[in-house]
Formats: sequence, structure tokens, C-alpha cells
Amino acid sequence: MSKADAAGTLSKLIDGFVNRAMAGVHVAIPCRVVTFDETTCRADVQPLVRMGDDTPAVIQSVPALGRKRKIGPDIEVEKPFYEKGDVVYVVCADREIKNTLRGQVAAPDSTRVHDINDAVIVGVFL
Repeated sequence: MSKADAAGTLSKLIDGFVNRAMAGVHVAIPCRVVTFDETTCRADVQPLVRMGDDTPAVIQSVPALGRKRKIGPDIEVEKPFYEKGDVVYVVCADREIKNTLRGQVAAPDSTRVHDINDAVIVGVFL
């Protein structure tokens, strides 16, 4: 009669828990632009990394970072422009960003961390 390996069983249990928890943490994802709204500078993007059997869900209304630069005494703001099919790099903020997008210090409305709902387009792969 064989005895169960308690340490091995516990190790597998912990590994499974950690893997499930980490699967919900998103840091950065290459995505394909599905649509882009020039007025709002927001895009719907399709993640390009498949982590399971299903195609990843489209992330909707992702803000895109622009660029601000000083040329002589003038400041120029460059709005981003993306086209359907462009491959962009999307990062996910540490905390919910909705309340901070107006430039004010604000508390998040949720406890979510590294969530795709707080994704931002930081650039395009050329």
C-alpha cells in the first residue's frame, strides 16, 4: 500500500492556485487594431497572444497615448493615428485609470489591478 505524498500534493495545489491567479494579471500585450476613432483617440484592439483554446476577446475603447513636444517657443501636440490591422503594444495600468484621465489625483472605483479594462496603447510596431 502506497502513501500519498502530502508535500507533492500541497505543491501541486499551490502551483494551481498561483497559475490561476497569475492568469488574471495583464502587463503588456501585442494587439491588432480593429477600429480607431480619431476624435476620441480610442481603439478597439484584438490581443494577439492566445493563452487557451479560444481567441482572446477584443478590448474595447482603449485610449492611445499621443505625444507632446516643444519646438522653439511653441508646444506641439501630436495625436495618434492608427489604422485597422496595425499591430500596437498595449500596457495595462497597475490600478484602475478611469478617474485619473482628467489629470486629477483620484482614488480608483475598484480594486482591480493589471486588468485589460485599464489598457493603454503606447505605440505601434513598424
